[in-house]
Amino acid sequence: MKKLLLLVVLLSFVVVGVAKDIKTVRLTTTPQMHCENCEKKIKGNLRFEKGVKKIDTSITDQTVTIKYDADKTTVEKLIKAFPKFGYQARELKKDEKVKSK
Repeated sequence: MKKLLLLVVLLSFVVVGVAKDIKTVRLTTTPQMHCENCEKKIKGNLRFEKGVKKIDTSITDQTVTIKYDADKTTVEKLIKAFPKFGYQARELKKDEKVKSK
């Protein structure tokens, strides 16, 4: 019984130690995305940035939503990655909408 209890305690420490700080940020780009190739270019380049877990793009909403490991990167670093492939990016406020041009 003591061994089982010890095992449970040890496993709980391992789970806490492995827990990651996953955050989400919504960005918009300049120039705006206008086609599927724009989305592919953004996703294809951002996936190599350290800490990026998932990238969702929306031409309709003009947004790039990135899930990232906050222990490995920051919003500022993600934004600085965009000029490498021809875009500028800025973080959107909570309920901000972007007008398509």
